[in-house]
Amino acid sequence: MVRFQSVTIPKDDPAGTGASLGALPEWNLADLYSAPDGADLKADLAAVEKRIAVFEGHRGKVGAMDSKTFGAAIAEYEALSEITGKIGSYAQLYQSGDVSSPERGRFYQDTVERLTVMGGKTLFFTLEINRLDDATLAEKMTDPSAARYAPWIRDLRVMRAHELSDDLEKLFLDKSMTGRTTWVRLFDETLAGMRCDVDGEKLTLTAALNRLSDPKPERRKAAAKSIGAALGAQMSLFTLITNVLAKDKAVEDEWRKFARPVSSRNIANLVEDEVVDALVSAAKGAFADTAHRYYKLKAKWLGKDKLEYWDRNAPLPTVEHRDIPWAEAQSTVRSAYAAFSPKLAGIVDDFFNKNWIDAPARPGKASGAFSHPTVPSAHPYILLNYLGSTRDVQTLAHELGHGVHQVLAAPQGALISGTPLTLAETASVFGEMLTFQALLKAEKDPARRRALLAGKVEDMLNTVVRQIAFHEFERQVHDARKAGELSSEQLCEIWMGVQKESLGPAFNFDDEYKVYWTYISHFLHVPFYVYAYAFGDCLVNALYNVYATKAVPDFEKKYLDMLAAGGKLRHKELLAPFGLDATDPGFWRRGMKTIEGFIDELEKTS
Repeated sequence: MVRFQSVTIPKDDPAGTGASLGALPEWNLADLYSAPDGADLKADLAAVEKRIAVFEGHRGKVGAMDSKTFGAAIAEYEALSEITGKIGSYAQLYQSGDVSSPERGRFYQDTVERLTVMGGKTLFFTLEINRLDDATLAEKMTDPSAARYAPWIRDLRVMRAHELSDDLEKLFLDKSMTGRTTWVRLFDETLAGMRCDVDGEKLTLTAALNRLSDPKPERRKAAAKSIGAALGAQMSLFTLITNVLAKDKAVEDEWRKFARPVSSRNIANLVEDEVVDALVSAAKGAFADTAHRYYKLKAKWLGKDKLEYWDRNAPLPTVEHRDIPWAEAQSTVRSAYAAFSPKLAGIVDDFFNKNWIDAPARPGKASGAFSHPTVPSAHPYILLNYLGSTRDVQTLAHELGHGVHQVLAAPQGALISGTPLTLAETASVFGEMLTFQALLKAEKDPARRRALLAGKVEDMLNTVVRQIAFHEFERQVHDARKAGELSSEQLCEIWMGVQKESLGPAFNFDDEYKVYWTYISHFLHVPFYVYAYAFGDCLVNALYNVYATKAVPDFEKKYLDMLAAGGKLRHKELLAPFGLDATDPGFWRRGMKTIEGFIDELEKTS
């Protein structure tokens, strides 16, 4: 499941009104439940608690089940997961609409606590399955009712060696309510409540980050300084949260005997350690030929010897900025999808026409963007903070990629429709690439074409180089935390080290930039998530090359089949029809070469 995406940095609406963007859609959560105190939600909560009480009758009996009974038990477990997943999805989406609201926060926390108790009562089922030996399990899978869940059983058992006793597993689950979940909530509410003083305006963090893409350098600088001051004022709190959650993870990792801090994420992503190591190595090995080279070129375009850190996302000076109205963004992205696949365009239409998207950048709203899959019986919801930049249009294309993937995979059911994070980014980045190529093809003005190409390079650097730098930050923080609590100075030093290594010598970093690690929510929400972005981008670079060169017949059908598979197949099986293999170290270098090729083209036009 993909529930949180990286924070986007869209173009600011200088007037702060968004009027030039036209009417922006807001989602309708009534497709899930009518209200937090609605009779429909209360009915589902009461019904699922009763069904769970009956399901608990299987406790201690899984080993004695025949194959047909085993299949029926899995089907009921899936049905329970569907209902609790729907309830949890509604609570999260409702809170995301205004993270600063105490009432919404209480509703979310109360719902999480109630669902956690329910989860504790069904936890025995998967634990007992994983304690079955292979021969016994094989016998239980013979009936068709059980055999259809073979992919879920396969993936369930990857954690077999790391599971604990029933009591310990329940303790970890119960303690999460007053541990990790609460600390993450504190972080989210702190960010949502922050205001940055930018030239006399009190801006949310999202709006201030947005100013870092402003055409005027003085506005970018003012925003950058204010962000640093606002984050710095909360440094002690962010340092404490980071230390607590890093230690919390270390304790659990030790109990579960994970080899490295990243190992649990790799296992959850169903990807081998060596594959991730090869990706990280290829990206770091290409820092000089990608980020360092591009930002040196950008400094030249901006007429500077070196860039200031707030120039990283600055627009090119030769192109006049304009806000892109929502209707135009919608048409652009929809047309790009339609040119590739009418079926995908039809699904995209549902998002636009049925209030599945929440686009306005409201005060208190969760920052960034995401596509929440909810549950197969419902539909995904997309959250954006749309402010009219080209990057915002690409973000829309990205999240719609997640959305169509989730819709296509839904028929696999609640237990099999979800994909590992590494593959979940495939459709989103492919959707971005379709949109970019459509925009590039339509643009005839050389200056605007260069701006589009430069923007794509920057997005790719943000997706690959920046995310691998984030990964390195996490790795070093978790490794260093083993020796004791980290000071703010130590955390800032690690951050500056990976930023200078990845972005290169073309930048000046003022002192306040050292605190910018504090707002990266992925470090806390989903530790070691970030490499999945780089995984997806490099994979899509290779995949799009296959499509563009017509190297594989029936590409559209094979691609839709890949998305519809959900979690049924592993990455080797999914990529085989395209002649691709992620276990080949050269595969990742090939992905980096795509970025280098775009930079080559930019150098020729400079």
